[in-house]
Amino acid sequence: MEKSVIARFVVLGVLWLGLVGYIVTHAQMTLYLAFVIVASAIIVFVPMYKKYVKK
Repeated sequence: MEKSVIARFVVLGVLWLGLVGYIVTHAQMTLYLAFVIVASAIIVFVPMYKKYVKK
């Protein structure tokens, strides 16, 4: 895997973790919120994985 692809994963991962951390600290944890967090991870990371890693 190229360094640029790793950098993309890292940048998106840090941004996603920051947003999830903000949401978790400022909202009451519910099943719906957990679903939204998991769904957002799938929406963000699965297409990148399929495009760059699974070649």
